[in-house]
Amino acid sequence: MKRRIFLALLGALFLYGLVRLFFANQPPENRNGSVGFFGDSGLKRFPQDSVMVSAGDHYQLNRVGEFFLGRHYRRVWAEPVKAKVFRMNEVLGGLSIEKIGGGMQTTSLTLTDSSGRRFALRSLDKDPVNVLSPFWRKTFVGSFVRDQVSATNPYAALVVAPLAEAAGIFHPTPQLVYVLPADQDFKQYSNLFGNKLFMMEEKFTSRASLAKKFGAATDLVDTEEMLRRRYRSSRHRIDQWAFARARLLDLLLSDWDRHEGQWDWAVYAHKQEVWYKPIPKDRDQALCLYDDGLIPWLATRKFAMRKFESFHPKFKDVYGLTINAAFLDARALSEVSLVDFRRLAREMQANLSDSVLRAAVKRMPPPVYKLVGEDTYRKLRSRRQLLVQTAEEYYKILSKEVAVVGADEPERFVVQRLSQGRTVVEVYKLGKGNINGEKIYSRTFFVGETEKISLYGLNGDDIFDVNGSSAKGSYVNIYGGPGADQVNDKSSVEGWRKKTVVFDDSGGVQLQAGPITEAKLSGTAGEVPAFVRVRIRP
Repeated sequence: MKRRIFLALLGALFLYGLVRLFFANQPPENRNGSVGFFGDSGLKRFPQDSVMVSAGDHYQLNRVGEFFLGRHYRRVWAEPVKAKVFRMNEVLGGLSIEKIGGGMQTTSLTLTDSSGRRFALRSLDKDPVNVLSPFWRKTFVGSFVRDQVSATNPYAALVVAPLAEAAGIFHPTPQLVYVLPADQDFKQYSNLFGNKLFMMEEKFTSRASLAKKFGAATDLVDTEEMLRRRYRSSRHRIDQWAFARARLLDLLLSDWDRHEGQWDWAVYAHKQEVWYKPIPKDRDQALCLYDDGLIPWLATRKFAMRKFESFHPKFKDVYGLTINAAFLDARALSEVSLVDFRRLAREMQANLSDSVLRAAVKRMPPPVYKLVGEDTYRKLRSRRQLLVQTAEEYYKILSKEVAVVGADEPERFVVQRLSQGRTVVEVYKLGKGNINGEKIYSRTFFVGETEKISLYGLNGDDIFDVNGSSAKGSYVNIYGGPGADQVNDKSSVEGWRKKTVVFDDSGGVQLQAGPITEAKLSGTAGEVPAFVRVRIRP
């Protein structure tokens, strides 16, 4: 079946190639509300130091092209909007270039002001063709990938900020700006950045950006640094409930691209602990609409690129929305229960009232609001009503396999197998004489929700105690990690399967096996599967 659909996709691409061959010279439909342009720059100047310009009228297609490639947000990209001219030496007292960035798609700069605050200047238009191998970039596949940028709403980030504010989620506040052609303030980058629309937003990655909205925060760090600290010491804690709230907003917006590079973290000292609260950023994929053309509809099926989930009145594929965030979700949501998710979803429904949704949508430029504003509002309103059941589905995805991760310190993992398939996992700091100290983790798992619980001791002399008996229960995988570990399995689960599996090196663990223990011991510590703390992304 999958092979047939794949062949259908290739056939559709071939047909589109023929369509482009025979219909390429047909002009696109007239746009309502467009203003007159002059010159090749495609903009109209105003004495107030602003311009009227479209984000990308090159995405316009005739009706046949839209049938194959999707209508998407092509009219939004082509619609002229008013944008303020960006002058680097005047904004915020003057900015300077720190570095060029943008990865494989976006043209971007990191700018700094005199106090050390950092700002991202990110182009609305993108070129994602570099995600393809060189062979495909100059083929119809490369053209198709470039064209699908039109599935994103270039002004979506303007809508997100007021929604995040109402939901109690930290956020940047982007501004729409335009860079003049050959602006010499950009020096060697003037040709690259000139004559384009950008979103400018603050980057919350240093103390210089601390503001009142962060309260008693002492620092701002990126995800990589946050995770490194978290796994060095159990004193460092992620505010998982704040992260869950932010992720529910992602689902509401159909923002599927939420990998770990899309977050910064505010740092708080609380008694003897350090807590990290999330700050989402980079809303390029919010409100996206991919599946309204034959070829992208085929390409985004579950067997293919299902993560490209579209913004519809109903949630079609919650799992697809979680794919890019799976790495960080597994590390930052392991403590959040189903009851927590339901509570957070209901709170968000109450905070995002109809008036809040409408005001947020009206943050789009007025000509764009006329095109898609009411439709966007109706979709947001519908998705908000479905948020609790969506949160439940999200929880089920997360709870299927859960990682309970310690730190580079001695800890005791206590597992209790109980009746009705319940498994309680608690983690304690380990004091002198192997005396339990502060409890740092506690959660009850249910066999109907969780197939596998993986315990990671990391670096340290850890103790794993597994007790209790039940008729059924989840698999418990134990990864002792480097150090002199102890595993005591006195539990039992009915059936022939071994439900406690120990991964360690034979010289680094003292194992007291029970009737359901399976030992997978290696010759050296380096052969034992290791927990991935930080994933280095390009």
